[in-house]
This record gives sequence, C-alpha cells and structure tokens, in this order.
Amino acid sequence: MSDDPNSTLPERRSWFDRLGQMLSGEAQNREDVLDELRTAHSNGLLSADTLRMIEGAIAVSDQQVSDAMLPRAQIVAIDVDAPMADVIATVIESGHSRFPVHGEDRDDILGILLAKDLLRAYGSGEPPASVRELLRPATLIPESKRLNVLLKEFRLSRNHMAIVMDEYGGVSGLITIEDVLEQIVGEIDDEHDDTQDDAAHITALPEGEFRVDALTPIDEFNSHFASDFPDDDYDTIGGLVTDAIGHLPEPGEELSLGKFYFRVASADARRVHSFVLGVAADG
Repeated sequence: MSDDPNSTLPERRSWFDRLGQMLSGEAQNREDVLDELRTAHSNGLLSADTLRMIEGAIAVSDQQVSDAMLPRAQIVAIDVDAPMADVIATVIESGHSRFPVHGEDRDDILGILLAKDLLRAYGSGEPPASVRELLRPATLIPESKRLNVLLKEFRLSRNHMAIVMDEYGGVSGLITIEDVLEQIVGEIDDEHDDTQDDAAHITALPEGEFRVDALTPIDEFNSHFASDFPDDDYDTIGGLVTDAIGHLPEPGEELSLGKFYFRVASADARRVHSFVLGVAADG
C-alpha cells in the first residue's frame, strides 16, 4: 500500500489546513501567511509564478495610487477644442483606448474620450462636430487611495480609468485597471506597447560584468553567453533566477548558477527588474 498515490494526501491536507487556519484569522501577522506560502513553494505545492502573484495581491493592500500611476508628463491628453482631424490622429498614433480631455489647461479635466465611441460615431455616418459630444464623465481620485480599494471600485463601476489629483487640485497622473493588475501579476504587454530592443536586454559593464534585464528570454541569454539554461518552466532569466533563489529577492541578494553569479540590481514588491551578472573564467 506504500505505493498508493493517495498516501501523500494527509500531508497536503495538513498544509492546506494550516493555511486555511491562518487565512481565517489565526495568523499573528501577514508575514506568517507569506512564510507558509513560501514553504508550500519549497515543497512543490505552489509554482514560483503563483507565489509571486499571491505576494503581489497581498502587497497591493499596502500600496497607494501614487505607486502605480502614469505620471502627468506621460499622459496623452486631448484639448477639447482640437479639430477632429487632430483628435483622430492622436488616437491612431498613441494606440490607447481612453484619453483625458481637458479645457484651458491640463488641470481642467472635462471628461474621458473612448476610442470606441469615436469609431462608433464615424461609423454611423454622422461624425461629431466636436469631441465634447463624445465625452464620458471622468473619475477623479487622490494619490493616497489604496490600490486594493481602487481595484474594487473599478470592478463595481466598470470604469477602467481614473484621473489622479494632487493635494492642490492639479492633475498628477492617471491610472487604469491594467496598472493595478500589473502590481499583482507583473507587466502586461499589448500590441501597442513598445517592444524593447533585444540588444538592450544585456549591457556590458566595467570589470567584465553585465547588466541583464530580468525579462531577457532564456534562449537569448543562452545564445549570448553560450550557456544551456533550460526554458521548459520559465521564459525569462528573471523567472529562472527567482525560482532558484526560492523567494522574491531583494536588491543585493546573490546567487551562483554554474559559472554565472547573479546579483539583484533592481527589484520591487512584485518582481525583479535587473541583475548584475558575473561570468567565471573558463578553466
């Protein structure tokens, strides 16, 4: 009976029982829950990706809108008095789906233009004379709003963009539901996001070291350094190294894999961004 595959079930059930007790209120603090989850990952019950997402979901409750918003300087906004030809050009060039529309200055937010509303209007054969005809109400929120609260509001209102206001009543940025979700699951690229030049993934540094972007594909890394790291479980070098470390590492943590040593150069609460890489001399 020792070969019965169900013989390990009590052990699994024991761990899930402990986790369930913690989530029901018996944990002393949040770190106790994270310790149990990391233990589950070490025991093969949770994948590294799942652990990172759970850690991200927990961290979101401590983060504010200011931690994830798009800064004011990077906002693509539309002047309410702009000719419709200019409005269409802005929509096409940016590739975004939602645009803040302002009045006399960029702090005077009048509403939100949805690209689909613009398309529908022109498709009807009766194009609008002004973008004012297509505006939807804008949601204004403070920089200090918690991300978990905002995510719930986004879901309930089915509104996926909010304008972030500073303490003086000026626009400091904007945030979308995608920005919030990226704090949990990591970067979400779509067809309009700029693709990074492969050459920029790996940059030579003094003393024979390299800076390596954590999103560098493993096959690209292998090709560059004549290595043979497997890509069966992970697509990027960041995923591979994070799994080998066993937890989401902090800046300064180091790991040796074969002839390579990785030092975490940049990381946040949800993922590693870059490493400093050293390569041992052959022989």
